[in-house]
Amino acid sequence: MTEDDTHDHVVPGSDEAIDSADVRGYDFDGAFDFDEFLDTYATTGFQATQLAEAIDIAEQMQDADATVYLTFTSNIISSGLREAVAYLVREGFVDVLITTSGSLTEDVIKTAKPFKMGSWDADEGELRERGINRLGNIYVPSDRYVWLEEYLYDFFEDFFAEEKVRTPTAFARELGETLDDEHSVLKQAADNDVPVYCPALTDAEVGNFLYYYRQGYDKDVGIEILDDYDSLIQNGLLADETGLIAVGGGVPKHHAIMTNLFRGGADYVVYISTGMEGDGSLSGAPPNEAVSWGKIKDHDTNYTQVEAEATLVFPLLVAGAFKN
Repeated sequence: MTEDDTHDHVVPGSDEAIDSADVRGYDFDGAFDFDEFLDTYATTGFQATQLAEAIDIAEQMQDADATVYLTFTSNIISSGLREAVAYLVREGFVDVLITTSGSLTEDVIKTAKPFKMGSWDADEGELRERGINRLGNIYVPSDRYVWLEEYLYDFFEDFFAEEKVRTPTAFARELGETLDDEHSVLKQAADNDVPVYCPALTDAEVGNFLYYYRQGYDKDVGIEILDDYDSLIQNGLLADETGLIAVGGGVPKHHAIMTNLFRGGADYVVYISTGMEGDGSLSGAPPNEAVSWGKIKDHDTNYTQVEAEATLVFPLLVAGAFKN
């Protein structure tokens, strides 16, 4: 083997011109421009470019006047992203919310008692003795749930007074009507006629307190979920186009794409997720997998996934697509 041969292996030549943008980040010289800063994400590479795609697709949803589904897990409401979700609902940027039961309970708690910043590196036994529950680096004292139980018991009495079997959407709407906090997602949803679907309503303190309420006060009360599923499908069928922003995975994400299956798939989709595709889970499944099921329509530019933790990127998505 000659020296030229080895050189070709190490430094192969190429005369091909690549027809795409140059990789270039934001130039911090001079006055800072936030809009220009976000624009440069498109040519920064890696997940920054995915976020730029997400902003573009979210803007496409608005331009198409699509019916926009926002799905999120309860940790989003646990964190400071609660205010961003409430903003999107208040300003009319989303039409449907799908979430988990913890979102409802924690939204209610925060109207009266804040969550507190804590530490990832905590003595869990000591926290237990102090009556403090840990969510990552967020602390939730147990007295919040004592207060919540009293609040919900009063609510249950009125909620089930005339109808013994109710739906999760009715639960969320009427609960939101009792709240007086502009940053409450449930209040904004009730005030702006945005339905809140919670197919796993019993999977949190709501379920615990409903169990105690039925055992101790009224054995005939219940929650019916099929009516909500029916209305979610029917409203999707009536929509000209649909957009989906899925923050996290689980039941909310799948509920949105599954009900969009009935209309031939969602038209515009953004996932924000740290889930791993390799384990075959729904939470880790990227949008192109949903294309194979018919849950997302098959177009080259109508879906993307940002592989990042939501508190880092969701505020940037809101700022870039819904605030400028």
